[in-house]
Amino acid sequence: MKTWKGYQKGVNLGGWFSQCDYSEDRFNNFITEDDFKELTSWGLDHLRLPVDYNLVETEDGQYKEEGFARIKRALELGHKYGFNMILDLHKTAGYSFDPGEKQSGFFGNEALQERFYRLWEEFAKRFGGYGDKVAFELLNEVVDKEDGAVWAEIAPKCVERIRAYAPTTDILIGGYWHNSVQAVRDIPMPMDEHIIYNFHSYDPLLFTHQGAQWVDDMPADYHMEFKGSMEDFCAYAKAHLPAKLAGTLSILDYKGNLDSAYFEDLFADAIAVAKERNVALYCGEYGVIENADPANTVLWYKAIHEVFAKYGIGRAAWSYKEMDFDLRADRLKPVFAELKKYF
Repeated sequence: MKTWKGYQKGVNLGGWFSQCDYSEDRFNNFITEDDFKELTSWGLDHLRLPVDYNLVETEDGQYKEEGFARIKRALELGHKYGFNMILDLHKTAGYSFDPGEKQSGFFGNEALQERFYRLWEEFAKRFGGYGDKVAFELLNEVVDKEDGAVWAEIAPKCVERIRAYAPTTDILIGGYWHNSVQAVRDIPMPMDEHIIYNFHSYDPLLFTHQGAQWVDDMPADYHMEFKGSMEDFCAYAKAHLPAKLAGTLSILDYKGNLDSAYFEDLFADAIAVAKERNVALYCGEYGVIENADPANTVLWYKAIHEVFAKYGIGRAAWSYKEMDFDLRADRLKPVFAELKKYF
């Protein structure tokens, strides 16, 4: 299993060029050079930059030079302050991981797929010359397993199109179920030696998303801890959550304690696949919602970090600022010195 050098410890710049109101004020002021300076004290080697297609494309597919210029400036600010950068296409025309975005049709529409390929060719032409300082992430979070087979055809085609302009740029490919670690085995075989297998981990979801308003049936005032046995964790959830939501835990086979052993078990098959295929693993998003108790947030980060570090899995925490997972939040200041050890 490879280790992806230069991309071991990172943070997401979520909400800047994606999942936002796309206003000039947002683009100009949400993250500034001062934030890049601040991040130099966090012990990181890279940053993940999510961007939506409408930053750089009109609705009819015309390119917007000002959007590409913003990406270029962000990449160069990252390099100025010593960070490698991941350019993540968070949303493409016809597809978003968030149903509220009302983007649909991508997986059944060859014209939208061709538009996706052309956009990546454009990114490759413009940003493929940065060498190993910039990596490309094809698409954030394919949701439905039913789309997995089509995605397994689209991703290699896109890599081939990129390679005409960026032959050695590292490219991240994820699976279905929101880039679930359980979907890593179904990611296509690596097309070349510069492919990275990507997954996200907000496990167990009932802890990391406690009180999340976008989770169906989740009470806004729900709180729980990350400690003890999985049996106790499940019992608490069943006693305090609607049956349908608590029932999502029934798919978990793990019976041990909530510590690094949980993540060791959860990641085991993905690690085996990475070893079999001699490919690096990368966790592009992981984190704990701001509703969680800060001390328990630290426990969760410590547990997942131990497995990342043991197997050389690169990662980027979600997210630097706001986005319901704010790592700069006042609530975390008393524990931040400890927390940032586990990015």
